[in-house]
Amino acid sequence: MGMRVNVVVADLEDAGAIIESSKPVEEWKGFEARGLDQAKFAMLHALLSGELFDEALAECGPVYAADEDGPWLMKLPGDSVDRLARLEEEALDAIGEELAATEAFEEEGWPVDEVKDLVATLADLAGVARAQGRAMFVWMTQDDVGAPT
Repeated sequence: MGMRVNVVVADLEDAGAIIESSKPVEEWKGFEARGLDQAKFAMLHALLSGELFDEALAECGPVYAADEDGPWLMKLPGDSVDRLARLEEEALDAIGEELAATEAFEEEGWPVDEVKDLVATLADLAGVARAQGRAMFVWMTQDDVGAPT
C-alpha cells in the first residue's frame, strides 16, 4: 500500500482545513500524485538545500495529523520552495536526475523522466506559491487502491 498525495498552494492559516479535506486539490491549486512519501520530499529538500538527509527529514516532518493513521500534512520548507521557483529548466532537469538516482526512487523503479516531470511540476507550483505569497503543503494518506475490500 502506497501513499496518495496532494501538493497544494495555500495560506498558512489554511493548514487545518487542508488536513480535514478528503481531496485538497479540489479546493486549492495543486496536483495529485501517488507513490510519494515524506522521505522522497525530504530527499528533494536535501538536494535543494545541501542539508544532510536526516536534517531535511526533520524539516519535512508532518505539521498536522488527523490521527495516527493519517491523513498527514507537511509544509515544504520555504527555502526549497524559493529555490524550485527560481531554477532554470536545465537545473531542474539535473535535480530530477539526481533525485531519480536516490535509493528511494530507484528501489521503486521510478523512470528518470517521471521524476524530472515531478520536479518540473513542483517548480511550477512553487512559482505560483511565491507569486501569491503562499506556502506549499503536502497532504498524504494511505492509498487503498488495490487493497482487499
